[in-house]
Amino acid sequence: MSTVYPAPDAVCRSRRWWGLAFIGIAQLMVVLDSTIVNIALPSAQRELHMSDTNRQWVITAYTLAFGGLLLLGGRVADLVGRKRTFLVGLIGFAVASGVGGASQEDWHLFGARALQGVFAATLAPSALSLLTTTFTEPRERARAFGVFSGTAAAGSAIGLIAGGLLTEYLDWRWCMYVNAPIAVLAFLGGLWSLHDHRPERRPRLDIPGVLLACTGLVGVVYGCSEASSRGWDSPRVLGSLGAGAVLLGLFAVRQTRAASPLLPPRIVRDRNRTGAFLTLWLAVIAMFGMFLYMTYYFQGVLGYRPVEAGLAFLPMSATIMLTSTQLSPRLLHRLPPRVPLSCGAVLAATGLFLLTFLPVRAEYAVHVLPSTILFGLGMGLLFVPVMDTATKGVDPSDAGVASATVNTCQQVGGSIGTALLNTIATSTTAAYLAARRPAVTTDVVKSGVVHGFHVGLAWASGIMLLAAVTAWLLITAGAPVRRETAGGAAPYDPHRMRAGR
Repeated sequence: MSTVYPAPDAVCRSRRWWGLAFIGIAQLMVVLDSTIVNIALPSAQRELHMSDTNRQWVITAYTLAFGGLLLLGGRVADLVGRKRTFLVGLIGFAVASGVGGASQEDWHLFGARALQGVFAATLAPSALSLLTTTFTEPRERARAFGVFSGTAAAGSAIGLIAGGLLTEYLDWRWCMYVNAPIAVLAFLGGLWSLHDHRPERRPRLDIPGVLLACTGLVGVVYGCSEASSRGWDSPRVLGSLGAGAVLLGLFAVRQTRAASPLLPPRIVRDRNRTGAFLTLWLAVIAMFGMFLYMTYYFQGVLGYRPVEAGLAFLPMSATIMLTSTQLSPRLLHRLPPRVPLSCGAVLAATGLFLLTFLPVRAEYAVHVLPSTILFGLGMGLLFVPVMDTATKGVDPSDAGVASATVNTCQQVGGSIGTALLNTIATSTTAAYLAARRPAVTTDVVKSGVVHGFHVGLAWASGIMLLAAVTAWLLITAGAPVRRETAGGAAPYDPHRMRAGR
């Protein structure tokens, strides 16, 4: 039975747009942290005397904790309150960031990054679920998702720029410390502006389901992380992925029998929601591959400094932000969601395909800028309807775990995209260079690297096209229906939807 929450009072409703701002700041911090640490990693490795083998744990410790605990974090938000979980996540993330910045040994930093991942796993789904339960009117909901998506899109580029500036002019430790003031600002703002009702009846947490989901997701994320360096045929990678798949299969069976499932089957039985999850997962695989390639292309091939590489991403991020805040919300309540979703994925795929023609010596404005802007336009059209469709119609008591599933698709998709497309590019480059030995000069090496990027970007373009097809075939919900009144067309009714089957 659906849980009905009392409507927030007028004061809380008047503060909801401020609440959106502070939710956006929190999301910006989580996204920013994933790129800012990458820029700081070489300096941290030198100062803390990390080995090349162990340095990956600065990234892996975070992704394992974050990806493995997302479903648990979403369900905890449903059980104890999304606002409370959001605020605890902010403070915990700030403390973990401070501990990481003060690290004196490599294992101190690894532990701090894992702790960041734990609190990010509670923060991210509670932020998105607060958004979905605060903004329920279609026009406001579309606008809120546009702001949220645009802010998240800007986070990666801001992280690259901020990481370069802080590392170059201050110290790598400030790449960790910078999270603390952001978290405190979001905490104080959220405490004042956010509103949340907890359910009167709290079901028990499905502990076996928690163990199966967490260990299964950790297995998948760890296998993908290791595949980037060891290859997909490594026994460790295959064992980790196989174990993760088996555990997630057992988790799926468990959820059909548990009295209080961690991921209620009703969430994924909805055709439109499942289509949105799959579309987002595929799109993120392609997007993270593109970020990986272009980061290395800017710095390794064109010789950009880290700050310059971050600035090179800005036009794309700005395009995503403008499209997701200005264009996509307007289309969302005029067209069936699969139309902007599929069109956005096709535009993004086109941008990725055009990048397969990048030369070794490129002019940014001619060879890079048009393709990345086209990609940004497509992703801006995609993000808002996919998140709206993935969370629309969810019972308020399930909002946290539904939001966690959205974040899980992004996290697992990012891990798979980075590992899979990195493997494609490196193996292609290796074959290119092997065919030209012994006359392998610096120019030949650069040509081989760019050739590997071309092949990887072609695969990314194909994956993005698959996302477009998935959205078109699976998402059948129609646009909201207008209700005509004596005074003209009334606002759209969120409860009257054309849903073809």
